[in-house]
Amino acid sequence: MTNCIMVQGTSSNAGKSMLVAALCRIYKNRGYKVAPFKSQNMSLNSYTTKENGEIGIAQMLQAEAAMVEPSIHMNPVLLKPKGDFTSNVIIQGKSIGDMDFYDYQHKYHDDALKAIKESFNILKEEYDVIIIEGAGSPAEINMRRQDIANMEIAHLADANVILIADIEMGGVFAAIAGTYVLLDDYDRSRLKATVINKFRGNLDILKPGLDRIEEITGEPVLGVLPYDETLKLPEEDSASLTTHEFAENKDITIGVIRLPKIANFTDIDPFEYEDDVAVKMIGINDDIGDVDAILIPGTRNSTDDMYELEKSGLGDKIIEKSKDIPVIGICGGLQILGKIIHDEEKKESKHGTVRGLGLLDIESKFARSDKIVTQSEARISQNLKGLAGEIFKEIAGETVTGYEIHEGTSELLNSEALLNISKGQGNNDEGLIDGACNGNVFATYFHGIFHNYNFRRELLNYLRVKKGLEARYGPDPYETQKDYSLNKLAEIVEENLDMKIIDELLFP
Repeated sequence: MTNCIMVQGTSSNAGKSMLVAALCRIYKNRGYKVAPFKSQNMSLNSYTTKENGEIGIAQMLQAEAAMVEPSIHMNPVLLKPKGDFTSNVIIQGKSIGDMDFYDYQHKYHDDALKAIKESFNILKEEYDVIIIEGAGSPAEINMRRQDIANMEIAHLADANVILIADIEMGGVFAAIAGTYVLLDDYDRSRLKATVINKFRGNLDILKPGLDRIEEITGEPVLGVLPYDETLKLPEEDSASLTTHEFAENKDITIGVIRLPKIANFTDIDPFEYEDDVAVKMIGINDDIGDVDAILIPGTRNSTDDMYELEKSGLGDKIIEKSKDIPVIGICGGLQILGKIIHDEEKKESKHGTVRGLGLLDIESKFARSDKIVTQSEARISQNLKGLAGEIFKEIAGETVTGYEIHEGTSELLNSEALLNISKGQGNNDEGLIDGACNGNVFATYFHGIFHNYNFRRELLNYLRVKKGLEARYGPDPYETQKDYSLNKLAEIVEENLDMKIIDELLFP
């Protein structure tokens, strides 16, 4: 028998994903085989699973917390917003096309729910415990009939629900009480406990409010989770980039172009774990300033973002900087760094075909109807010249892994390839090469390229030595600190929440 519990929130970003990850690690440590599950997610940060399908990055992290292989069935419906109330709809890992909000809600609801039920039943066959995450708030009463993310899933899974609320947003008691009040008796019967998240301050001051909320709801407050600034875990929402703090006192600064339609920005996460490296987010109308390297990340719309780079003048600034420092592109960033992006059918945007920055001798085309989604593996080319050859000379021939999620393909003309592919799609239809290099500029379609420690280390060591600093070696700070953060998160939850009640809700 599989036991389930569900975490829902009073709002988006209330802490659902982190609490689910913590519970996954806690029950894994107790000897259970645990799986996360989120029936429907909306995110621009996705990950490619072993089935070569897409899931939200949060479910990948939760699977890591549970120490199991991520699967498409952990997030059977993924919506990737493209603008104008349209999303790319991904069902059980595969794109079924772009849909506007109305069509998806009213014409595809039953098909999506069927896939959700199928995936949930597959997980039930394999796992002892399933920790389910809701989406947004269950109190969106205007959309209850179309719900396939919150209470409908709680009933489907016969799961008790813990409600989590973010005190940083303000009005936390009103949010909790309002959620209970707005639900009908049938849905309210699933709500069994409440958690308050991201608290800073004296808990004694909060206690009268906790007592009153228990009186209003008739259900216990499991505890209050403190805000811990030492935790470092991947963010799912691009809103986190808006509040990103730039530490100016670091030795190395990586400038990341915050494209208007930035996607899969977790590619930059490993740099955040290096204690001598600062990540500076550069908006479309910002000055680049004093940076040691520039990274152009993925985007959900290459032609739109290239148009904005040219219109704002930031594109010219990147070209000027490329004469002196490394400029690196990932996925959409690769397309932007090339000569031209062909989009004659205006599949990407109203702008159609646009010129790229012209820093790589590569042309990209949006004509292919199929989306490329694959886990990938390659060897670093042993024939690299220019800056890439200098940076990676010590690890030439080494294997790197990543994952590809892109519409459109690219043709390498006279630039050199960065990688020789053993698994994946890369730059060409034959799947033999990936990426491109020219002068100080190099790029790849591989998301997660900097999660390969040696690849990241060699770039950073080049930048360190160039500034008269010592090269660094040793264990990977990203993997070390990420696992530390997951364990610390689990400890915080166990120390601050009433785990006895959670056990009773999970094993009634």
